[in-house]
Amino acid sequence: MSGVRVIEVGEADRDVRLDRWFRRHFPDLGHARLEKLIRTGQVRVDGGRAKASFRLEVGMKVRVPPLGEDAEARRSAPPPRLDPDAVDWMRSLVLHIDADVIVLDKPPGIAVQGGSKVARHLDGLLDALQYDAPERPRLVHRLDRDTSGVLLLGRSATAAALLAEAFRGRAAEKTYWALVAGVPKEPAGRIDLALAKRLIGGEEKVVVDHAGGKRAITLYRVMERAGRRAAWLALRPLTGRTHQLRVHAAAIGTPIIGDRKYGDAKAFPAGIGDPDMLMLHARAIRLPQLRRGTLAVTAPLPPAMAEAWRFLGFDPGLDGDPFAGLDD
Repeated sequence: MSGVRVIEVGEADRDVRLDRWFRRHFPDLGHARLEKLIRTGQVRVDGGRAKASFRLEVGMKVRVPPLGEDAEARRSAPPPRLDPDAVDWMRSLVLHIDADVIVLDKPPGIAVQGGSKVARHLDGLLDALQYDAPERPRLVHRLDRDTSGVLLLGRSATAAALLAEAFRGRAAEKTYWALVAGVPKEPAGRIDLALAKRLIGGEEKVVVDHAGGKRAITLYRVMERAGRRAAWLALRPLTGRTHQLRVHAAAIGTPIIGDRKYGDAKAFPAGIGDPDMLMLHARAIRLPQLRRGTLAVTAPLPPAMAEAWRFLGFDPGLDGDPFAGLDD
C-alpha cells in the first residue's frame, strides 16, 4: 500500500508503549484514529498485531500506515520558538559537543521524554541544541526522571543510530555512582539476577524473576563506606534493563538512598541525604568516538549529592577505573 512505512525502534524508545510511541512521533494523530489503526491491524510490530499497551524493544519494526496529510504536515511543521531562558538553560547543561555528539549533564527531577502528566521534559527542548547543524539532535538513551548525570544525544540520525548500536553492545562503558543504605557483604562483585516487569498493587514494578525474567548483569564496587550505615558504590550495568541498578542494589540488601519505588524504610536513614532525592548519578561514559579516538565524559555530582558525600566524609576525587578486572 502506498504511504506505508516501517520504522525501527531506537534506544530512546526502549520500553515505550506502542500508543505512546505514536504520540511521540506523530503527535497530531488523534487518539480515536490511532486506536482504530491498532484495533484493525493496520499498525503492526515485527509483522504481527499488537495492543496499544504493548511495550516496544530496541530493534523492533513498527508498521506505520498512511496517516493522512494533516498529521504528516503537522509532524513536519517547525516547532514553536523556544523561550530564550529555556535555550540558555539547555545550553548550560552541555558537557561536551562535537560534530556527532552532544553530552548533557542531566539534572535530577526532570524527565528525559514526555508522557502522561509530564509537561516539561528535555526532549521537548532539544531544538535549543541544534546550533548550526542541519538536524535536530536526537536522544540516544534515557535516564530515569530522578537520576542525574551523563546523557548522550546524536547530532544526526546517522550519529544517533551508531551511538545506539554502541549502547546495545558493550562498546559503551557506563559508570554510575550511588549512595546506598548499608554495605554489601563483598567489597566488589557481579550481580547476575534476571528481571521482569510485574503489576503489583496497581503499580508496574521491576522484580527479580529467575524463571521468567530477562538476564540482567551489574558490576559493583564499594568506593567508601560510613561504618555499616551507608556506602558509596560505583555501578556498571552490562545490560540495559529498566530500573536495573535500583532493583539490583535493593536485591543485595543495600537499596539506593531515596528510592521510594524499590527501597523500604531502610532507604531513608535518618540524617543521610535528601529524602526527596534519589542518590543515583550517571557519573561517566566512555565509548569509541564516531570519527576518531575515544569519547570519555564525566558529570559532576549535583549539589544535594555532593553535600551528602561531604557529610559522610567521602572523597569524590577518587580516580581510576573501579571495575578493572571485574568485567572479564
